[in-house]
Amino acid sequence: MQITKNKVAAIHYTLRDNDGNIIDTSDGRDPLHYLHGAGNLILGMEEGLEGKAKGDKFQLKISPDKGYGEKDPNMVQKVPRSAFGDQEVRKGMKFSTNQGNVVTVTEVGLDSVTVDANHELAGVELNFDVEVMEVRNATNEEITHGHVHGPGGHHH
Repeated sequence: MQITKNKVAAIHYTLRDNDGNIIDTSDGRDPLHYLHGAGNLILGMEEGLEGKAKGDKFQLKISPDKGYGEKDPNMVQKVPRSAFGDQEVRKGMKFSTNQGNVVTVTEVGLDSVTVDANHELAGVELNFDVEVMEVRNATNEEITHGHVHGPGGHHH
């Protein structure tokens, strides 16, 4: 059975940057289960998995436009230090905004803090090693809900 729209696939993966540093991996964990064609993975990953079958092992190089996008300089802002109240603020810390977005502190000054709302992998080429562990038909409920249920998936 091949990975196509409305199939559930289970994959093991290792994600590296262009220098070979591991960014994320499923090694030592259960495989990632997802509903193909439901937008649960980045576009380049879904495109690269299309048509693959159980046992396939391959590499994918995904450009930023099919990953987490290019870095948008408009998403980097200086905000008043007072916006953080009395809490400690250090470079690299992450905060949720009132709109539910996550920003990363990139610079801390006396009067202002620079935050970046870009995804941390924006502008980064992604290099995946992938192994397809399982492919099955999705249930009607999974298709309706847009995600995998049961082992490796969402539980209601």
